Amino acid sequence: MKLLRVGAPGQERPAVRADDGRLFDLSSVTPDIDGVFLASGGVDRARVAVTAGELPELDPTGLRVGAPVARPGKIVCVGLNYRDHAAETGAAIPPRPVVFMKDPGTVVGPYDEVLIPRGSVKTDWEVELAVVIGRRARYLDGPGAARAVIAGYTVSHDVSEREFQLEYSPQWDLGKSCETFNPLGPWLVTADEVGDPQDLALHLSVNGVKRQQGHTGDMIFAVDHLVSYLSRYMVLEPGDVINTGTPAGVALGLPGTPYLRPGDTVELAIDGLGSQRQTFAQA
Repeated sequence: MKLLRVGAPGQERPAVRADDGRLFDLSSVTPDIDGVFLASGGVDRARVAVTAGELPELDPTGLRVGAPVARPGKIVCVGLNYRDHAAETGAAIPPRPVVFMKDPGTVVGPYDEVLIPRGSVKTDWEVELAVVIGRRARYLDGPGAARAVIAGYTVSHDVSEREFQLEYSPQWDLGKSCETFNPLGPWLVTADEVGDPQDLALHLSVNGVKRQQGHTGDMIFAVDHLVSYLSRYMVLEPGDVINTGTPAGVALGLPGTPYLRPGDTVELAIDGLGSQRQTFAQA
């Protein structure tokens, strides 16, 4: 099932996207798609309502698509999780996942404008598979247990400012938490529909030029391992998001380091999870 939120910022309503592209209003089942919805069996209730034909159809004309999960409690990110990306940045292959946090307030819709921070000269792109947690998780006993707490997956754009990230502080937070720096969506695709999360192709282009083309099978640390690993060090709550890393092709690793400028357009997609498109503007 594909779950999404549509409407103006702060006024989104929950919806379901059918296989034929039609949208159905999920407001009779839940006020929003958030941690409470996921933790309380909301996905199953939504599936029952869809099967019963109980949901009114929405006219998508002019409807903004918001982030598919409202108010994630935290965004946990994994850096250098593809061998080719580690190589292009000159970093060694990490023996353990490189973990950092991103401000949840960075989350915007998949087609919303993204702002280049004032003073930025190194704003960069990163297409990533995002994991959405559906059940509270702590001290999970291995990858098998991890699969049981995953609600689904979505496309994440982990926008980064490399000067802020790498030169201004030994922590990465400054370059990861600028406003609008995490477009998410368009849909939350439930885990049963996605199947194997290590069998997905990722794509990103800038102004029509292909920059990233990777595959989740090339992750150093697989999704199940990451969820289990993180649960040893923090409690994962329903609605939390995990950005699982990006493949090679970021501006930081390209000849001439073609960082983003106002007016640039980035398009990104993951097979089966939909696509995003953002135009960048000056903050």
